[in-house]
Amino acid sequence: MSRLACIPVLAVLLTVTGCAGLPNVETSDGRPAVTTAPEAAGSGSAAVDGVGGADGGLALVQAVEQLTVKPEARVAYSRSAFRHWNAGLVEGDGCDTRAELLIAEAVEKPTLGDGCKLTGGQWLSYYDEVTVTSAPGLDVDHMVPLEEAWSSGAHAWTAERREAYANDLDAPRSLVAVTAKTNRSKGKRDIAEWLPPATSALCTYLEDWTATKLRWNLTIDQTEHDALAARANNCPDSTITYKPAP
Repeated sequence: MSRLACIPVLAVLLTVTGCAGLPNVETSDGRPAVTTAPEAAGSGSAAVDGVGGADGGLALVQAVEQLTVKPEARVAYSRSAFRHWNAGLVEGDGCDTRAELLIAEAVEKPTLGDGCKLTGGQWLSYYDEVTVTSAPGLDVDHMVPLEEAWSSGAHAWTAERREAYANDLDAPRSLVAVTAKTNRSKGKRDIAEWLPPATSALCTYLEDWTATKLRWNLTIDQTEHDALAARANNCPDSTITYKPAP
């Protein structure tokens, strides 16, 4: 089941604590287990419905080579070019993208109150293996930061496409709930400049980064490519599939 598969239930179960159908399972890297919709299951831990190898996944080292290497665009960036957070996947449920992501990623479900106020619950920040027990203590990180996406192709997108990117709940790895400390340490930096502090998270992070760049057809510069390719060699069991963004 997708970590996001329970979100539509919110439209009719606003008084339920979290999403009862989502099991509290963790992956070997400590991150809550995720896949995509049942019909789109792949073999990789960064499975994203769509393109992959014959076995349902593409080796990470091969996926890296599918990325387009191109110098970053030097175009003035404004965070306001990416509208977020919007109403999320379930319009009218009172929850925005951030709240829906937190509900879906919780390993112990929070109580959902009026105005989508979340109380209680528990989350595991896979970047640093820290357990968080309060929703305000979490940041929702864009796997590929907005400014990095901007210089990698998003500067040429429409405002609507940038909004879709910034609120991408249709793929299981585009957004991730992590500690504010690690999110702010990462900032706008790419793979060549920043990696999560938990060694158990490294291969998962490389998978997530590559899947997101492929999904949104974002480019990588040569330094980023070289760093990603070198580190991917240390993750021989990592595979991904991805679905191109509409």
